[in-house]
Amino acid sequence: MNMGAVPATATASTLCGPYTADAQLSLQNMKEHHPSGPKSSATVSRNLNRFSTFVKSGGEAFVLGEASGFVKDGDKLCVVLGPYGPEWQENPYPFQCTIDDPTKQTKFKGMKSYISYKLVPTHTQVPVHRRYKHFDWLYARLAEKFPVISVPHLPEKQATGRFEEDFISKRRKGLIWWMNHMASHPVLAQCDVFQHFLTCPSSTDEKAWKQGKRKAEKDEMVGANFFLTLSTPPAAALDLQEVESKIDGFKSFTKKMDDSALQLNHTANEFARKQVTGFKKEYQKVGQSFRGLSQAFELDQQAFSAGLNQAIAFTGDAYDAIGELFAEQPRQDLDPVMDLLALYQGHLANFPDIIHVQKGNARASEQMAGVVVQAGRDGFDGRIPVALVSRGLASSRDVAG
Repeated sequence: MNMGAVPATATASTLCGPYTADAQLSLQNMKEHHPSGPKSSATVSRNLNRFSTFVKSGGEAFVLGEASGFVKDGDKLCVVLGPYGPEWQENPYPFQCTIDDPTKQTKFKGMKSYISYKLVPTHTQVPVHRRYKHFDWLYARLAEKFPVISVPHLPEKQATGRFEEDFISKRRKGLIWWMNHMASHPVLAQCDVFQHFLTCPSSTDEKAWKQGKRKAEKDEMVGANFFLTLSTPPAAALDLQEVESKIDGFKSFTKKMDDSALQLNHTANEFARKQVTGFKKEYQKVGQSFRGLSQAFELDQQAFSAGLNQAIAFTGDAYDAIGELFAEQPRQDLDPVMDLLALYQGHLANFPDIIHVQKGNARASEQMAGVVVQAGRDGFDGRIPVALVSRGLASSRDVAG
């Protein structure tokens, strides 16, 4: 299941609502005819919780018609109608990226050490080297730019033991899972900042790296302006009640899966720990006991005891080998499963905020539609008082707050 693609449906449903455009046009008319408006009503019309995901994502500002900016063709994100509903348009130039050769590097004449990873994208075949902090910077940029796309979490940081072989190997595997998902995502894979991360040789062209970094950090198509980049198919508007029902169903699914993934993570980690420590230790104790018996038989110098003695010693060695197999087994099965599960747990942690933005946008769009209808009944002729907008948006706060 490609969980990263699910938010596309949510985004499309928000923007394909039957009244969103009309509501925004009416708001624009309101601003033109009432540039100042009653200050108290204008204040009330906004969500009072400024830390709400709906507000921070720019969803509220977009619905209020405050998004503005020129969208270049290269910045447009196309939503198409697939066999199961709206989805992101596929990347016409798919690629993959390998992560190899984690190497310890130093700077400031050896005063600072770090691990460098070699990345080789298939569409350029040019290797670049990145530190974990570069991955961390990229994640922050993507999470800020795409409020309705689940950007998978990176493997966790570690303050101590960063240069131990086991930790380096585990982190590399986690980064590989992360990169595989990113490269396969139809939107994230084509993003300018992601391509800059994959292709700019920072070690040899530091100026180009910093220029691309500053460009990404000054991106204007974020927040409310992000929603301007979305291009939806010219199809019949989605039914808001049907959309809300599907979102509620998906919300219940992600909650249940999150709980189940957490339980599996705990159970599997405990079982792996027992295999590596407890099971291995117990088998080695049995093996040691057999070897002790073998050593006792060695004191008997009878020739006919030699074969039995060798068999007992072999049995002890076999138990030792079985213990080692138990200790190695998690690397063959549980560890890869847990690495992938960690990626999914990162997605599951993202979905509450994404669903929050979707429900806030959908509910606000629905309430704005009511504002437009009420304005027509009251004879405002396209000029909607701020107080009326306030009443229209007030009931959306339960969802968007």
